[in-house]
Amino acid sequence: MTKPKSKVITVHVTGPLAPYAQQFRSLLTQRGYTPLTRVSQLQVMVHLSKWLRAGELDAGDLTPARVDKYLAQRRTDGYSSFCSRASLTQLLDVLAGCGAPLVEPALPESEIDVLLAGYARFLREERGLAASTTAAYLLRARRFVTGDDHGADLGQLHTGDVTRAVLREAGTVSAGSAQFFVVALRSFLRYCYLSGLIGTDLSAASLPVTGRRRSVLPQGISAGDARALLRSCDRRTAMGRRDYAVILILLRLGLRACEVAALQLQDIDWRSGQITVHGKGQRVDQLPLPAEVGEAIAAYLRHARPCTDRREVFLRVTAPRIGLGRGGVSLIVRRACVRAGLAPCGSHRLRHALACDMVRAGVPLHEIGQVLRHRDGTSTSIYARVDVDQLRTVARPWPVGATQ
Repeated sequence: MTKPKSKVITVHVTGPLAPYAQQFRSLLTQRGYTPLTRVSQLQVMVHLSKWLRAGELDAGDLTPARVDKYLAQRRTDGYSSFCSRASLTQLLDVLAGCGAPLVEPALPESEIDVLLAGYARFLREERGLAASTTAAYLLRARRFVTGDDHGADLGQLHTGDVTRAVLREAGTVSAGSAQFFVVALRSFLRYCYLSGLIGTDLSAASLPVTGRRRSVLPQGISAGDARALLRSCDRRTAMGRRDYAVILILLRLGLRACEVAALQLQDIDWRSGQITVHGKGQRVDQLPLPAEVGEAIAAYLRHARPCTDRREVFLRVTAPRIGLGRGGVSLIVRRACVRAGLAPCGSHRLRHALACDMVRAGVPLHEIGQVLRHRDGTSTSIYARVDVDQLRTVARPWPVGATQ
């Protein structure tokens, strides 16, 4: 009986890119690509090398414009895969490290770009805002600056300009979006005053926007639904072990998705049974590590986590083997909901579930705020509305009797 032939072929790279083939193979292996996937990537390298040789070009001539030209030619030739720059990320990483001028030359920054870059540094370094919040504030600040005739020169800015900007925004978006614009604009104007760009603090001119917003109670999930989520994770597989550990952390510790994604191996102190959480506003907290959670993380690290030098605790299952992002953590919860036959929900619902469970157990609000690591008690106060029994004790009786 003859031995079956392997489907994995050996790819020989010739031409200008031949000297970099071994380095590319090593990178693909390090990032967790399977042998079959490595073959596909190397075949693209062969194709690009032939294209360069036909044009009498070398790796050092591979500029961003030539990459776009190659991709256009590949699409014209009828290829349907590896036809975008994103699909060539791994190959371009190697070639850029070998000297290919693949980084676009920096264009001269406009005055508005310089202004907003300073504001971004202020938000990150002085205010300690998360990257997502910083991006949201910058978007509103840019809308204010570009919508105003003064542009980046804010020396002549006055309260009327601020009022017109708020009214313009309120007339085009929802009440909630307008209220967020006001908050972002107030922050931007305060920065402009502190940095000397304007002589008067105009942040108070960004008046609050009123509008009806539906007030909803914080919604968690029931204990039965939580068990169903955990049971939906097949812990015989690497993905199942990872998903089980992630969902258990969300349920037992009430972490945010970004905090789970930010966990590093050095953040877990196994001897003292503590975990370090890097939260919003550059806040760092030490939390006790429940035994159940520790066992789930240890099982994932020992039996399912890929062998890599990455320091993030939770990694992607498929290549490239990089750390999970905030969106990846939320996607784990949504997929578990589908497997369990539940209505899809995000990871923050599990944080609400922990808080609601503590309310029902009679835990004081200030202690719930400590567990959830709220800076302001106002953030915790929303959970007072779910304690219906306690609310009944303060409700006034309905007036009865005939009216004259």
